[in-house]
Amino acid sequence: MELKTNMSIRFAAPHTPGRLPAPPSIARALARRSIERAANDNGDMTGHDAKLRDALRMFAEHGLGAARAARGKAEKAFFAGDRQSYDWWLGVTRTLDRRLAEEASTRLPIKEIS
Repeated sequence: MELKTNMSIRFAAPHTPGRLPAPPSIARALARRSIERAANDNGDMTGHDAKLRDALRMFAEHGLGAARAARGKAEKAFFAGDRQSYDWWLGVTRTLDRRLAEEASTRLPIKEIS
């Protein structure tokens, strides 16, 4: 014998004392304010997409060892005296593993030329 029941499901949010729904004008103002403060819409992202692309490529090639491989490229550039490549690969390392990049930059400091 098959028993069929048609039961509807109704969601009822819990009642929280002291928290009433905000009037539409207040809700709009709060939404507008939160949009203005969006963290990912501000700041200088120049070169970030290219570094992220290289970081993802390194991760695809080396898996969890990608940060160490990027640090190796940074060290190779450091010993070759190529400041631009060193900065680039250190940035890629920083994208993958911030602690490892910090360790590499303190171990291989390049002094600024004024």
